[in-house]
Amino acid sequence: MTDISVHDIAVEVVRTAGRDKPADAALREVLREMRNLPPFDAAEVSRSVFNYYRWHAWTREDRGADAAMHSARKLADRFRNDPNSFQVAELRAKVVPSWALDAMEVNEAWLRSLQKEPALWLRAKRGMREVLMRGLPGLEQPDSLTDAFIFAGEMDLFRTPEFHAGEFEIQDIASQAVGWLCDPKPGETWWDACAGEGGKLMHLSDLMQNKGLIWASDRAEWRLQKLKRRAGRGKAFNYRAALWDGGAKLPTKTKFDGVLVDGPCSGVGTWQRNPHARWTTTLNDVQELAVVQQNLLTHAAKSVKPGGKLIFSVCTLTKAETTGVMEHFNSTQPEFEPMALPELKSNGRALAAGSSLTIWPQDMGGNGMFIAGWRRKKV
Repeated sequence: MTDISVHDIAVEVVRTAGRDKPADAALREVLREMRNLPPFDAAEVSRSVFNYYRWHAWTREDRGADAAMHSARKLADRFRNDPNSFQVAELRAKVVPSWALDAMEVNEAWLRSLQKEPALWLRAKRGMREVLMRGLPGLEQPDSLTDAFIFAGEMDLFRTPEFHAGEFEIQDIASQAVGWLCDPKPGETWWDACAGEGGKLMHLSDLMQNKGLIWASDRAEWRLQKLKRRAGRGKAFNYRAALWDGGAKLPTKTKFDGVLVDGPCSGVGTWQRNPHARWTTTLNDVQELAVVQQNLLTHAAKSVKPGGKLIFSVCTLTKAETTGVMEHFNSTQPEFEPMALPELKSNGRALAAGSSLTIWPQDMGGNGMFIAGWRRKKV
């Protein structure tokens, strides 16, 4: 341990974070500078930072980040020991910004889920489930999700042989659900239109048994470079990458069996994991991003072959970015029809039957996610 305390490091992260530098980015930056910090202490720094923002509305009158962080720790302990000591009216007033109350459904179960510390989810690569169970202490497996695990251990997963061998990916359960609902088959051709650093692409590749072809596009070259390194470690070889700015000029003339548009969004579904974003995201962000999503869907839809699938996903819960985008697409794209998504189960309970699904954090214990599906009509 260094001569600076975990608490002091957390306070420094909070002092450097802001709208232009999200807390998770500030945290990564500080922890990179303190490479010798033991994993347990690094985890405590993260917990303190996110507790600070999770309980921010209760502590904003405290004088300085140091005092507010102490108060936030006490509130977190109180919630852990007696969550019902916080009344619903208090939670509605303090857990989320006021604009969210009109922009989406705000229910008690969701508010309470936001104040819990999030689980860390892993996805085992196909055929690696038993290997991971033997090699990684601290894994917990939900009863009906054979390749999804919660990691409750203390080791640094990025330094494990299993990670470097590509035997698992760190991927939230709701993100994994997107892949299951895409339901790609070996030998098909897919396009991950907003691939980012490749989390969902890696899952699609695994579900396709590394057969067929996946196009991956993003507007940022650096993200595609990270995807390349990630795919190399995970031995996902059935993809090719291309830049795409989301405009009408598509990166390829290929017609696909399936297109996934995992659109940029306000990230409201990640507010349990990233509480700082509650206080930096605005209603204007939501409205602007909904237009971006509509345009992405409209352009990407041109690449779906007759009978092919179009899947839209966003890790948010606002009406404008979810059902609003879906309804806009339904009204402007008559050559597509809503597609029945595969049934999704969690702990033996069915979550989906229909052409769209809203996954709340309390449903699966991960992020919030909205998924909708269409099929291009056959001529």
